[in-house]
Amino acid sequence: MEEYFVGWGTLTLINAGLAQGKNRSGLNWFLLSILLGPVATFLIVVLDPLPPPSST
Repeated sequence: MEEYFVGWGTLTLINAGLAQGKNRSGLNWFLLSILLGPVATFLIVVLDPLPPPSST
């Protein structure tokens, strides 16, 4: 059972990195991934990247 938690925790970290790569909040996706796991991964992959913030 412990391997399950290690795998789930690893997936949350991967999802946070994927989200940041698409200009999304890594923390929000990390927390969402704790609840949704692979579903959150799917959502990150299929959603289009956000445009970069404009510097003024």
